[in-house]
Amino acid sequence: MESTQQTERHELAGERETLTRALEFQRETLARICSGLTADQLRTRAVEPSALSLIGLVRHLTDVELGWFDRILSGGNIPFRYWRADAPDGADFDIDEADTDEALRLWHNACDRSREITAARESLDAYGVYQPTGESFSLRWILVHMIEEYARHNGHADLIRERIDGRTGI
Repeated sequence: MESTQQTERHELAGERETLTRALEFQRETLARICSGLTADQLRTRAVEPSALSLIGLVRHLTDVELGWFDRILSGGNIPFRYWRADAPDGADFDIDEADTDEALRLWHNACDRSREITAARESLDAYGVYQPTGESFSLRWILVHMIEEYARHNGHADLIRERIDGRTGI
């Protein structure tokens, strides 16, 4: 796992910088929570009956990054890595045989792609379309949604990490 450095906060930054830094902080938080663990520890499930694990969260967020930034905002077609139409609520959390190094690499790549797409948009009002429904989403909305998505799952991740080795607030 790559070392991470906490994003510096700037309370007087503009809207775009505030949103992108907040999302970056959430991404870095997940990376810190996952750092220093073995593959087996990354696969450790939270508590029965939950299937949540750190690597499952990483896999889920890989596809969330691809979905919102590449597919919707950019109109791209990079295939989802883990989500399947026949198992929409659990394929990314099916981690018994998960290659944790690959999952972390794919997540970092998806985050890099999302950063590129975000940087290429001149305005937070730039939008993309969710093709199945025709619904439009602005970059601003996507950034706020992604901050929410990561914050929710980072809470899960912090509890899972505490279960593994007692560490919290990493």
